[in-house]
Amino acid sequence: MSDAPCLSLTWPARDIQVSDLSRLAGQALAERRVIVAPGRVGPEASPAQHVALVVALPLGAGAPIAAAAIALTTTAGVPVVAPEAVAEQLRWGAGWLEALPWARRAKALSLDVARAASCLDLLAAVGAQTRLPEAGISIVNELATRLRCDRVSLGVIKRNGTIRLLAMSHSASFKHESRLTDSIENAMDEAIEQSRSVAYPLLPVMEYAVHIAHQALAEGAKTAGTTTMSAVLNGNRGEPIGALTFERHGAEPFTADTLQLAETIAALLGPQIGLRLRANRWIAGRVIDRLRDGADALLGPRRPGFKLAAIALGGLTLTAAFAHGEHRVTAKSVLEAELQRAAIAPFDGYIRTAPVRAGDTVRSGDLLVALDDRDLLLDRSKWRAERDKLLQRQREALAKHDRNNLVLIEPQIRQAESQLELAEEKLVRARILAPFDGVVVSGDLSQMLGSPVEKGKTLFEIAPLEAYRLIVQVDERDVRYVAVGQSGTVALAGQPGNLLPMTLSKITPVTVAEEGHNSFRIEARLSEPGLHLRPGMEGVAKIETGRRSLVWIWMHPVFDWLHLAAWKYLP
Repeated sequence: MSDAPCLSLTWPARDIQVSDLSRLAGQALAERRVIVAPGRVGPEASPAQHVALVVALPLGAGAPIAAAAIALTTTAGVPVVAPEAVAEQLRWGAGWLEALPWARRAKALSLDVARAASCLDLLAAVGAQTRLPEAGISIVNELATRLRCDRVSLGVIKRNGTIRLLAMSHSASFKHESRLTDSIENAMDEAIEQSRSVAYPLLPVMEYAVHIAHQALAEGAKTAGTTTMSAVLNGNRGEPIGALTFERHGAEPFTADTLQLAETIAALLGPQIGLRLRANRWIAGRVIDRLRDGADALLGPRRPGFKLAAIALGGLTLTAAFAHGEHRVTAKSVLEAELQRAAIAPFDGYIRTAPVRAGDTVRSGDLLVALDDRDLLLDRSKWRAERDKLLQRQREALAKHDRNNLVLIEPQIRQAESQLELAEEKLVRARILAPFDGVVVSGDLSQMLGSPVEKGKTLFEIAPLEAYRLIVQVDERDVRYVAVGQSGTVALAGQPGNLLPMTLSKITPVTVAEEGHNSFRIEARLSEPGLHLRPGMEGVAKIETGRRSLVWIWMHPVFDWLHLAAWKYLP
Protein backbone atom coordinates (compact mmCIF):
# COMPACT_ATOMS: atom_id res chain seq x y z
CA MET A 1 0.00 0.00 0.00
CA SER A 2 1.37 3.43 -0.91
CA ASP A 3 1.44 6.43 1.40
CA ALA A 4 -1.59 8.05 -0.36
CA PRO A 5 -4.74 5.84 -0.32
CA CYS A 6 -6.30 5.10 -3.71
CA LEU A 7 -9.52 3.51 -4.87
CA SER A 8 -9.11 -0.19 -5.59
CA LEU A 9 -12.64 -1.63 -6.02
CA THR A 10 -16.30 -0.45 -6.01
CA TRP A 11 -19.65 -2.17 -6.26
CA PRO A 12 -21.88 -1.78 -8.15
CA ALA A 13 -19.30 -1.11 -10.81
CA ARG A 14 -21.11 1.72 -12.66
CA ASP A 15 -23.31 4.71 -11.98
CA ILE A 16 -21.86 5.17 -8.49
CA GLN A 17 -20.76 8.48 -7.01
CA VAL A 18 -17.99 7.56 -4.54
CA SER A 19 -16.39 10.80 -3.49
CA ASP A 20 -17.81 10.68 0.05
CA LEU A 21 -17.02 6.98 0.36
CA SER A 22 -13.37 7.52 -0.64
CA ARG A 23 -13.02 10.47 1.71
CA LEU A 24 -14.42 8.61 4.71
CA ALA A 25 -12.37 5.46 3.91
CA GLY A 26 -9.17 7.53 3.80
CA GLN A 27 -10.12 9.19 7.11
CA ALA A 28 -10.76 5.79 8.76
CA LEU A 29 -7.43 4.51 7.44
CA ALA A 30 -5.56 7.53 8.76
CA GLU A 31 -7.27 7.60 12.14
CA ARG A 32 -7.40 3.77 12.50
CA ARG A 33 -10.97 3.70 13.79
CA VAL A 34 -14.54 3.06 12.60
CA ILE A 35 -16.30 6.15 11.20
CA VAL A 36 -20.09 6.41 10.79
CA ALA A 37 -21.20 9.59 8.99
CA PRO A 38 -23.86 10.71 6.53
CA GLY A 39 -22.90 10.54 2.91
CA ARG A 40 -24.12 10.86 -0.67
CA VAL A 41 -24.41 8.33 -3.44
CA GLY A 42 -25.87 8.36 -6.94
CA PRO A 43 -25.12 8.15 -10.66
CA GLU A 44 -22.20 10.16 -11.98
CA ALA A 45 -24.42 12.09 -14.42
CA SER A 46 -27.08 13.15 -11.89
CA PRO A 47 -26.85 15.04 -8.64
CA ALA A 48 -25.94 12.84 -5.73
CA GLN A 49 -28.74 11.67 -3.50
CA HIS A 50 -28.58 11.79 0.27
CA VAL A 51 -28.48 8.61 2.31
CA ALA A 52 -28.63 8.13 6.03
CA LEU A 53 -25.24 6.60 6.88
CA VAL A 54 -21.81 5.61 5.49
CA VAL A 55 -19.76 3.09 7.53
CA ALA A 56 -15.94 3.22 7.00
CA LEU A 57 -13.40 1.12 8.92
CA PRO A 58 -9.70 0.13 8.59
CA LEU A 59 -8.82 -3.51 7.83
CA GLY A 60 -5.87 -5.19 9.55
CA ALA A 61 -5.10 -6.51 13.04
CA GLY A 62 -2.01 -4.39 13.64
CA ALA A 63 -1.06 -1.81 11.06
CA PRO A 64 -4.00 -1.21 8.66
CA ILE A 65 -3.44 -2.55 5.18
CA ALA A 66 -6.69 -1.28 3.59
CA ALA A 67 -9.98 0.48 4.36
CA ALA A 68 -13.55 -0.24 3.35
CA ALA A 69 -16.59 2.10 3.18
CA ILE A 70 -20.25 0.97 2.74
CA ALA A 71 -23.24 3.18 2.07
CA LEU A 72 -26.30 1.87 3.93
CA THR A 73 -29.72 2.33 2.41
CA THR A 74 -32.18 3.90 4.84
CA THR A 75 -35.92 3.60 5.27
CA ALA A 76 -37.61 6.63 6.78
CA GLY A 77 -34.17 7.83 7.92
CA VAL A 78 -33.34 4.57 9.72
CA PRO A 79 -30.70 2.13 8.30
CA VAL A 80 -31.89 -1.31 7.49
CA VAL A 81 -28.83 -2.91 9.21
CA ALA A 82 -27.09 -1.62 12.31
CA PRO A 83 -23.67 -0.01 11.57
CA GLU A 84 -22.00 -2.09 14.32
CA ALA A 85 -23.13 -5.33 12.70
CA VAL A 86 -21.89 -4.14 9.31
CA ALA A 87 -18.47 -3.30 10.77
CA GLU A 88 -18.25 -6.68 12.49
CA GLN A 89 -19.18 -8.56 9.29
CA LEU A 90 -16.53 -6.60 7.33
CA ARG A 91 -13.85 -7.51 9.83
CA TRP A 92 -14.69 -11.20 9.62
CA GLY A 93 -14.85 -11.11 5.85
CA ALA A 94 -11.46 -9.35 5.48
CA GLY A 95 -9.56 -12.07 7.35
CA TRP A 96 -8.03 -13.39 4.13
CA LEU A 97 -6.75 -9.91 3.35
CA GLU A 98 -4.99 -9.71 6.70
CA ALA A 99 -3.43 -13.16 6.21
CA LEU A 100 -2.14 -12.34 2.70
CA PRO A 101 1.08 -10.45 3.81
CA TRP A 102 1.84 -13.17 6.34
CA ALA A 103 1.49 -15.83 3.69
CA ARG A 104 3.85 -13.95 1.40
CA ARG A 105 6.33 -13.48 4.25
CA ALA A 106 6.13 -17.16 5.19
CA LYS A 107 6.81 -18.12 1.58
CA ALA A 108 9.85 -15.84 1.49
CA LEU A 109 11.08 -17.24 4.82
CA SER A 110 10.67 -20.80 3.60
CA LEU A 111 12.81 -19.96 0.59
CA ASP A 112 15.41 -18.40 2.89
CA VAL A 113 15.40 -21.49 5.12
CA ALA A 114 15.84 -23.79 2.14
CA ARG A 115 18.65 -21.58 0.85
CA ALA A 116 20.34 -21.58 4.27
CA ALA A 117 20.02 -25.37 4.52
CA SER A 118 21.68 -25.76 1.14
CA CYS A 119 24.52 -23.46 2.20
CA LEU A 120 25.06 -25.33 5.47
CA ASP A 121 25.13 -28.66 3.66
CA LEU A 122 27.78 -27.31 1.31
CA LEU A 123 29.83 -25.98 4.21
CA ALA A 124 29.62 -29.39 5.85
CA ALA A 125 30.81 -31.00 2.62
CA VAL A 126 33.76 -28.60 2.49
CA GLY A 127 34.68 -29.24 6.13
CA ALA A 128 34.60 -33.02 5.64
CA GLN A 129 37.54 -32.84 3.20
CA THR A 130 41.07 -32.09 4.35
CA ARG A 131 42.52 -31.15 0.94
CA LEU A 132 41.31 -28.47 -1.44
CA PRO A 133 40.95 -30.65 -4.60
CA GLU A 134 38.70 -33.16 -2.81
CA ALA A 135 36.69 -30.33 -1.26
CA GLY A 136 36.25 -28.75 -4.70
CA ILE A 137 34.90 -32.00 -6.18
CA SER A 138 32.42 -32.33 -3.30
CA ILE A 139 31.24 -28.74 -3.82
CA VAL A 140 30.59 -29.00 -7.57
CA ASN A 141 28.86 -32.38 -7.29
CA GLU A 142 26.59 -31.12 -4.51
CA LEU A 143 25.75 -27.93 -6.42
CA ALA A 144 25.00 -29.85 -9.61
CA THR A 145 22.46 -31.95 -7.70
CA ARG A 146 20.80 -29.15 -5.72
CA LEU A 147 20.56 -26.60 -8.55
CA ARG A 148 19.63 -29.24 -11.16
CA CYS A 149 22.59 -28.37 -13.38
CA ASP A 150 24.19 -30.53 -16.02
CA ARG A 151 27.65 -29.25 -15.14
CA VAL A 152 29.12 -27.11 -12.35
CA SER A 153 32.75 -25.95 -12.41
CA LEU A 154 34.98 -24.36 -9.77
CA GLY A 155 37.96 -22.20 -10.64
CA VAL A 156 40.50 -20.28 -8.55
CA ILE A 157 42.77 -17.36 -9.36
CA LYS A 158 46.49 -18.15 -9.60
CA ARG A 159 49.21 -15.85 -8.34
CA ASN A 160 49.78 -14.40 -11.82
CA GLY A 161 46.11 -13.33 -11.99
CA THR A 162 44.83 -15.98 -14.41
CA ILE A 163 41.98 -18.36 -13.62
CA ARG A 164 42.65 -22.09 -13.23
CA LEU A 165 39.92 -24.71 -13.32
CA LEU A 166 40.06 -26.70 -10.09
CA ALA A 167 37.08 -29.08 -10.22
CA MET A 168 34.29 -30.14 -12.58
CA SER A 169 31.16 -31.96 -11.50
CA HIS A 170 30.92 -35.70 -12.14
CA SER A 171 34.55 -35.73 -13.38
CA ALA A 172 37.38 -37.09 -11.28
CA SER A 173 39.90 -35.68 -13.77
CA PHE A 174 39.86 -33.45 -16.84
CA LYS A 175 42.29 -32.00 -19.35
CA HIS A 176 43.47 -28.53 -18.48
CA GLU A 177 44.48 -27.90 -22.07
CA SER A 178 41.17 -28.35 -23.91
CA ARG A 179 38.57 -26.21 -25.63
CA LEU A 180 35.93 -26.88 -22.98
CA THR A 181 38.29 -25.98 -20.14
CA ASP A 182 39.32 -22.77 -21.91
CA SER A 183 35.66 -21.81 -22.49
CA ILE A 184 34.77 -22.36 -18.82
CA GLU A 185 37.83 -20.41 -17.61
CA ASN A 186 36.98 -17.55 -20.01
CA ALA A 187 33.44 -17.41 -18.61
CA MET A 188 34.78 -17.31 -15.05
CA ASP A 189 37.28 -14.63 -15.97
CA GLU A 190 34.48 -12.58 -17.58
CA ALA A 191 32.49 -12.59 -14.34
CA ILE A 192 35.56 -11.83 -12.19
CA GLU A 193 36.57 -8.89 -14.39
CA GLN A 194 33.11 -7.34 -13.93
CA SER A 195 32.98 -8.29 -10.20
CA ARG A 196 29.41 -9.47 -10.61
CA SER A 197 27.35 -12.49 -11.57
CA VAL A 198 26.83 -13.02 -15.30
CA ALA A 199 24.37 -15.32 -17.08
CA TYR A 200 23.37 -16.14 -20.63
CA PRO A 201 20.68 -15.25 -21.51
CA LEU A 202 20.91 -12.18 -19.26
CA LEU A 203 18.51 -11.92 -16.35
CA PRO A 204 16.63 -8.65 -15.74
CA VAL A 205 18.72 -7.84 -12.64
CA MET A 206 21.96 -7.99 -14.64
CA GLU A 207 21.14 -5.00 -16.83
CA TYR A 208 23.96 -4.49 -19.34
CA ALA A 209 26.53 -7.07 -18.19
CA VAL A 210 28.97 -8.36 -20.81
CA HIS A 211 28.23 -12.03 -21.53
CA ILE A 212 30.25 -12.86 -24.65
CA ALA A 213 32.24 -15.68 -23.01
CA HIS A 214 29.07 -17.14 -21.45
CA GLN A 215 27.36 -17.11 -24.82
CA ALA A 216 30.36 -18.86 -26.38
CA LEU A 217 30.24 -21.49 -23.62
CA ALA A 218 26.52 -22.07 -24.22
CA GLU A 219 26.96 -22.34 -27.97
CA GLY A 220 29.85 -24.75 -27.50
CA ALA A 221 27.50 -27.22 -25.81
CA LYS A 222 25.65 -27.60 -29.16
CA THR A 223 22.37 -28.16 -27.36
CA ALA A 224 19.34 -25.97 -27.93
CA GLY A 225 18.23 -24.00 -24.89
CA THR A 226 21.58 -24.20 -23.07
CA THR A 227 21.97 -21.56 -20.36
CA THR A 228 25.11 -20.61 -18.36
CA MET A 229 25.72 -18.56 -15.25
CA SER A 230 28.79 -17.62 -13.15
CA ALA A 231 29.04 -16.35 -9.57
CA VAL A 232 32.19 -14.74 -8.15
CA LEU A 233 33.90 -16.14 -5.02
CA ASN A 234 35.36 -13.50 -2.68
CA GLY A 235 37.87 -14.08 0.12
CA ASN A 236 37.89 -12.82 3.69
CA ARG A 237 38.91 -9.32 2.63
CA GLY A 238 36.49 -9.07 -0.26
CA GLU A 239 39.10 -9.79 -2.93
CA PRO A 240 38.06 -12.18 -5.75
CA ILE A 241 39.65 -15.62 -5.42
CA GLY A 242 37.70 -17.63 -8.00
CA ALA A 243 34.29 -18.32 -9.52
CA LEU A 244 31.55 -20.94 -9.90
CA THR A 245 30.08 -21.64 -13.34
CA PHE A 246 26.69 -23.37 -13.75
CA GLU A 247 25.40 -24.95 -16.99
CA ARG A 248 21.98 -26.28 -17.94
CA HIS A 249 21.74 -28.07 -21.27
CA GLY A 250 18.23 -27.85 -22.71
CA ALA A 251 16.58 -27.65 -19.28
CA GLU A 252 14.71 -24.80 -17.67
CA PRO A 253 16.66 -21.51 -17.74
CA PHE A 254 18.14 -19.88 -14.69
CA THR A 255 15.82 -17.59 -12.75
CA ALA A 256 16.34 -14.73 -10.31
CA ASP A 257 15.77 -17.11 -7.38
CA THR A 258 18.44 -19.47 -8.70
CA LEU A 259 20.82 -16.54 -9.12
CA GLN A 260 20.18 -15.38 -5.55
CA LEU A 261 20.82 -18.89 -4.22
CA ALA A 262 24.04 -19.17 -6.25
CA GLU A 263 25.29 -15.80 -4.99
CA THR A 264 24.50 -16.76 -1.39
CA ILE A 265 26.38 -20.03 -1.75
CA ALA A 266 29.33 -18.21 -3.34
CA ALA A 267 29.40 -15.67 -0.49
CA LEU A 268 29.63 -18.47 2.09
CA LEU A 269 32.06 -20.69 0.21
CA GLY A 270 34.45 -17.89 -0.76
CA PRO A 271 36.11 -17.41 2.66
CA GLN A 272 36.37 -21.17 3.20
CA ILE A 273 38.06 -21.76 -0.14
CA GLY A 274 40.28 -18.73 0.46
CA LEU A 275 41.50 -20.23 3.73
CA ARG A 276 42.20 -23.56 2.02
CA LEU A 277 44.17 -21.78 -0.71
CA ARG A 278 46.29 -19.95 1.85
CA ALA A 279 46.86 -23.15 3.82
CA ASN A 280 47.95 -25.11 0.71
CA ARG A 281 50.57 -22.58 -0.38
CA TRP A 282 54.24 -23.51 -0.27
CA ILE A 283 56.73 -21.72 1.95
CA ALA A 284 57.43 -19.00 -0.62
CA GLY A 285 53.72 -18.31 -1.04
CA ARG A 286 53.18 -18.09 2.70
CA VAL A 287 56.11 -15.73 3.08
CA ILE A 288 54.68 -13.50 0.36
CA ASP A 289 51.30 -13.55 2.10
CA ARG A 290 52.87 -12.59 5.41
CA LEU A 291 54.78 -9.77 3.74
CA ARG A 292 51.61 -8.56 2.05
CA ASP A 293 49.72 -8.68 5.35
CA GLY A 294 52.49 -6.74 7.02
CA ALA A 295 52.52 -4.14 4.24
CA ASP A 296 48.74 -3.74 4.46
CA ALA A 297 48.93 -3.30 8.23
CA LEU A 298 51.81 -0.83 7.91
CA LEU A 299 50.46 1.27 5.05
CA GLY A 300 46.71 0.83 5.58
CA PRO A 301 44.46 3.20 7.50
CA ARG A 302 44.03 0.86 10.48
CA ARG A 303 46.22 -0.60 13.27
CA PRO A 304 47.99 2.52 14.58
CA GLY A 305 49.70 0.48 17.29
CA PHE A 306 51.45 -1.65 14.67
CA LYS A 307 52.62 1.48 12.86
CA LEU A 308 54.03 2.95 16.08
CA ALA A 309 55.81 -0.32 16.82
CA ALA A 310 57.27 -0.38 13.29
CA ILE A 311 58.52 3.21 13.67
CA ALA A 312 60.06 2.39 17.04
CA LEU A 313 61.71 -0.73 15.61
CA GLY A 314 63.08 1.26 12.67
CA GLY A 315 64.49 3.89 15.01
CA LEU A 316 66.07 1.20 17.18
CA THR A 317 67.61 -0.45 14.12
CA LEU A 318 69.12 2.83 12.90
CA THR A 319 70.44 3.56 16.37
CA ALA A 320 72.00 0.11 16.61
CA ALA A 321 73.56 0.47 13.16
CA PHE A 322 75.34 3.76 13.85
CA ALA A 323 75.78 3.80 17.66
CA HIS A 324 78.75 2.23 19.43
CA GLY A 325 79.00 0.58 22.80
CA GLU A 326 81.45 -1.30 24.99
CA HIS A 327 81.91 -4.92 23.96
CA ARG A 328 82.15 -7.10 27.04
CA VAL A 329 82.89 -10.81 27.21
CA THR A 330 80.79 -12.57 29.82
CA ALA A 331 82.17 -15.65 31.57
CA LYS A 332 81.81 -17.70 34.73
CA SER A 333 84.34 -17.02 37.47
CA VAL A 334 85.47 -18.51 40.76
CA LEU A 335 87.53 -16.93 43.55
CA GLU A 336 90.68 -18.75 44.66
CA ALA A 337 93.33 -17.98 47.25
CA GLU A 338 96.58 -16.79 45.78
CA LEU A 339 98.54 -18.68 48.47
CA GLN A 340 97.22 -21.82 50.11
CA ARG A 341 98.91 -23.95 52.80
CA ALA A 342 98.02 -27.47 53.82
CA ALA A 343 98.26 -28.85 57.38
CA ILE A 344 99.64 -32.40 56.99
CA ALA A 345 99.70 -35.22 59.54
CA PRO A 346 103.45 -35.46 60.50
CA PHE A 347 103.26 -39.10 61.61
CA ASP A 348 100.79 -41.88 62.24
CA GLY A 349 98.75 -41.08 65.30
CA TYR A 350 95.40 -40.31 66.83
CA ILE A 351 93.48 -37.01 66.92
CA ARG A 352 93.20 -35.59 70.39
CA THR A 353 91.70 -32.12 69.81
CA ALA A 354 90.60 -30.11 66.74
CA PRO A 355 89.24 -26.70 67.80
CA VAL A 356 88.74 -25.26 64.28
CA ARG A 357 86.83 -26.25 61.19
CA ALA A 358 86.37 -25.05 57.59
CA GLY A 359 85.30 -21.40 57.42
CA ASP A 360 86.92 -20.34 60.72
CA THR A 361 89.33 -17.43 60.76
CA VAL A 362 92.64 -18.14 62.48
CA ARG A 363 95.68 -16.10 63.39
CA SER A 364 99.32 -17.10 63.08
CA GLY A 365 100.23 -19.63 65.81
CA ASP A 366 96.67 -20.70 66.63
CA LEU A 367 96.20 -24.40 67.31
CA LEU A 368 94.61 -26.26 64.43
CA VAL A 369 94.81 -29.84 65.65
CA ALA A 370 96.65 -31.72 68.39
CA LEU A 371 97.60 -35.37 68.07
CA ASP A 372 97.74 -37.81 70.97
CA ASP A 373 101.33 -37.52 72.48
CA ARG A 374 101.26 -40.07 75.28
CA ASP A 375 103.33 -42.60 73.36
CA LEU A 376 105.73 -39.84 72.40
CA LEU A 377 106.18 -38.81 76.03
CA LEU A 378 106.97 -42.39 76.99
CA ASP A 379 109.33 -42.68 74.10
CA ARG A 380 111.09 -39.47 75.14
CA SER A 381 111.39 -40.69 78.74
CA LYS A 382 112.77 -44.02 77.49
CA TRP A 383 115.52 -42.44 75.40
CA ARG A 384 116.30 -39.89 78.04
CA ALA A 385 116.84 -42.71 80.57
CA GLU A 386 118.88 -44.63 78.03
CA ARG A 387 121.05 -41.60 77.38
CA ASP A 388 121.60 -41.02 81.12
CA LYS A 389 122.53 -44.68 81.59
CA LEU A 390 125.08 -44.54 78.81
CA LEU A 391 126.56 -41.32 80.19
CA GLN A 392 127.01 -43.01 83.59
CA ARG A 393 128.81 -45.93 81.94
CA GLN A 394 130.99 -43.46 80.03
CA ARG A 395 132.01 -41.72 83.27
CA GLU A 396 132.84 -45.07 84.86
CA ALA A 397 134.99 -46.07 81.85
CA LEU A 398 136.82 -42.76 82.05
CA ALA A 399 137.51 -43.31 85.71
CA LYS A 400 138.98 -46.76 84.99
CA HIS A 401 140.77 -45.59 81.86
CA ASP A 402 138.98 -48.30 79.91
CA ARG A 403 139.51 -47.14 76.34
CA ASN A 404 137.78 -50.11 74.74
CA ASN A 405 134.48 -49.45 76.53
CA LEU A 406 134.73 -45.73 75.74
CA VAL A 407 134.97 -46.51 72.04
CA LEU A 408 131.87 -48.72 72.23
CA ILE A 409 129.78 -46.37 74.42
CA GLU A 410 130.23 -43.14 72.42
CA PRO A 411 128.18 -44.33 69.35
CA GLN A 412 125.48 -45.61 71.65
CA ILE A 413 125.29 -42.23 73.36
CA ARG A 414 124.96 -40.42 70.03
CA GLN A 415 122.20 -42.85 68.96
CA ALA A 416 120.28 -42.28 72.19
CA GLU A 417 120.59 -38.50 71.85
CA SER A 418 119.32 -38.71 68.24
CA GLN A 419 116.32 -40.79 69.28
CA LEU A 420 115.65 -38.34 72.10
CA GLU A 421 115.77 -35.38 69.71
CA LEU A 422 113.42 -37.23 67.34
CA ALA A 423 110.95 -37.88 70.16
CA GLU A 424 111.08 -34.24 71.24
CA GLU A 425 110.61 -33.09 67.62
CA LYS A 426 107.56 -35.35 67.28
CA LEU A 427 106.17 -33.90 70.47
CA VAL A 428 106.53 -30.40 69.03
CA ARG A 429 104.96 -31.45 65.71
CA ALA A 430 102.06 -33.16 67.49
CA ARG A 431 100.58 -29.67 67.85
CA ILE A 432 99.82 -28.32 64.34
CA LEU A 433 99.65 -24.50 64.36
CA ALA A 434 98.39 -21.95 61.82
CA PRO A 435 101.34 -20.67 59.70
CA PHE A 436 99.76 -17.24 59.08
CA ASP A 437 96.59 -15.23 59.48
CA GLY A 438 93.90 -16.63 57.25
CA VAL A 439 90.76 -18.68 56.85
CA VAL A 440 90.37 -22.44 57.00
CA VAL A 441 89.35 -23.42 53.48
CA SER A 442 88.75 -27.12 54.05
CA GLY A 443 88.90 -29.65 56.83
CA ASP A 444 86.62 -30.60 59.72
CA LEU A 445 87.92 -33.03 62.36
CA SER A 446 85.43 -32.18 65.10
CA GLN A 447 83.60 -35.46 64.46
CA MET A 448 86.82 -37.55 64.26
CA LEU A 449 88.34 -37.11 67.74
CA GLY A 450 90.24 -40.25 68.67
CA SER A 451 90.34 -41.47 65.09
CA PRO A 452 93.67 -42.60 63.62
CA VAL A 453 95.37 -40.59 60.90
CA GLU A 454 98.09 -41.63 58.53
CA LYS A 455 101.30 -39.84 57.93
CA GLY A 456 101.00 -37.35 55.04
CA LYS A 457 97.19 -36.99 55.18
CA THR A 458 95.89 -33.46 54.59
CA LEU A 459 94.03 -32.31 57.67
CA PHE A 460 93.34 -28.62 56.89
CA GLU A 461 93.87 -26.11 54.08
CA ILE A 462 94.44 -22.47 55.02
CA ALA A 463 94.34 -19.43 52.74
CA PRO A 464 95.21 -15.80 53.55
CA LEU A 465 92.40 -13.31 53.94
CA GLU A 466 93.54 -10.66 51.44
CA ALA A 467 95.55 -12.47 48.77
CA TYR A 468 93.05 -13.69 46.16
CA ARG A 469 93.03 -14.39 42.47
CA LEU A 470 89.98 -14.65 40.23
CA ILE A 471 89.78 -17.54 37.77
CA VAL A 472 87.69 -16.56 34.73
CA GLN A 473 86.52 -19.36 32.41
CA VAL A 474 86.27 -17.68 29.00
CA ASP A 475 84.59 -19.60 26.19
CA GLU A 476 86.89 -20.61 23.37
CA ARG A 477 84.80 -18.55 20.92
CA ASP A 478 85.51 -15.34 22.88
CA VAL A 479 89.09 -15.90 23.99
CA ARG A 480 90.39 -14.15 20.84
CA TYR A 481 89.02 -10.84 22.13
CA VAL A 482 90.76 -11.16 25.52
CA ALA A 483 94.28 -9.90 26.34
CA VAL A 484 96.41 -9.44 29.44
CA GLY A 485 95.88 -6.05 31.05
CA GLN A 486 92.22 -5.68 30.12
CA SER A 487 89.90 -4.61 32.90
CA GLY A 488 86.41 -5.62 33.85
CA THR A 489 84.05 -6.23 36.72
CA VAL A 490 82.80 -9.30 38.53
CA ALA A 491 79.59 -9.89 40.47
CA LEU A 492 79.78 -12.74 42.95
CA ALA A 493 76.69 -14.85 43.61
CA GLY A 494 76.84 -14.13 47.33
CA GLN A 495 77.04 -10.35 46.75
CA PRO A 496 75.38 -9.59 43.39
CA GLY A 497 74.99 -5.90 44.16
CA ASN A 498 78.69 -5.38 44.90
CA LEU A 499 80.62 -5.10 41.61
CA LEU A 500 84.36 -5.65 42.06
CA PRO A 501 86.88 -4.27 39.55
CA MET A 502 89.48 -6.68 38.19
CA THR A 503 92.41 -6.78 35.79
CA LEU A 504 93.52 -9.77 33.71
CA SER A 505 96.98 -10.96 34.72
CA LYS A 506 97.57 -14.26 32.92
CA ILE A 507 96.06 -16.30 30.10
CA THR A 508 96.89 -19.96 30.55
CA PRO A 509 96.76 -22.38 27.58
CA VAL A 510 94.64 -24.77 29.61
CA THR A 511 91.08 -25.64 28.58
CA VAL A 512 88.33 -26.96 30.79
CA ALA A 513 85.45 -28.99 29.32
CA GLU A 514 82.20 -28.13 31.07
CA GLU A 515 78.56 -28.48 29.94
CA GLY A 516 79.57 -29.32 26.39
CA HIS A 517 81.81 -26.23 25.94
CA ASN A 518 85.53 -25.66 26.14
CA SER A 519 86.69 -22.77 28.31
CA PHE A 520 90.13 -21.22 28.82
CA ARG A 521 91.39 -20.59 32.34
CA ILE A 522 92.32 -16.91 32.74
CA GLU A 523 93.68 -15.41 35.93
CA ALA A 524 92.72 -11.93 37.12
CA ARG A 525 93.55 -9.82 40.15
CA LEU A 526 90.95 -7.94 42.14
CA SER A 527 91.68 -4.25 42.52
CA GLU A 528 89.75 -3.92 45.76
CA PRO A 529 89.85 -7.16 47.81
CA GLY A 530 87.93 -7.14 51.06
CA LEU A 531 87.47 -9.17 54.20
CA HIS A 532 84.00 -10.19 53.06
CA LEU A 533 85.48 -12.35 50.30
CA ARG A 534 86.00 -16.06 50.75
CA PRO A 535 87.76 -18.61 48.52
CA GLY A 536 85.40 -20.70 46.43
CA MET A 537 82.90 -17.91 45.74
CA GLU A 538 81.45 -18.10 42.22
CA GLY A 539 80.06 -15.33 40.06
CA VAL A 540 79.88 -13.79 36.60
CA ALA A 541 82.70 -11.68 35.19
CA LYS A 542 82.51 -9.20 32.31
CA ILE A 543 85.71 -8.27 30.51
CA GLU A 544 85.81 -5.00 28.55
CA THR A 545 87.44 -5.58 25.15
CA GLY A 546 86.84 -2.24 23.41
CA ARG A 547 84.12 -0.18 21.73
CA ARG A 548 82.30 -1.60 18.74
CA SER A 549 79.01 -1.03 16.92
CA LEU A 550 75.89 -2.29 18.65
CA VAL A 551 74.92 -4.38 15.61
CA TRP A 552 78.26 -6.21 15.75
CA ILE A 553 77.97 -6.72 19.51
CA TRP A 554 74.51 -8.29 19.20
CA MET A 555 74.97 -10.22 15.98
CA HIS A 556 78.59 -11.44 15.92
CA PRO A 557 77.71 -14.78 17.65
CA VAL A 558 75.22 -15.46 14.87
CA PHE A 559 77.71 -14.52 12.17
CA ASP A 560 80.37 -16.74 13.72
CA TRP A 561 77.96 -19.66 13.84
CA LEU A 562 76.97 -19.12 10.20
CA HIS A 563 80.62 -19.00 9.09
CA LEU A 564 81.40 -22.21 10.94
CA ALA A 565 78.29 -23.95 9.59
CA ALA A 566 79.10 -22.84 6.04
CA TRP A 567 82.67 -24.09 6.39
CA LYS A 568 81.40 -27.40 7.77
CA TYR A 569 78.70 -28.20 5.23
CA LEU A 570 79.71 -26.40 2.04
CA PRO A 571 82.04 -28.32 -0.29
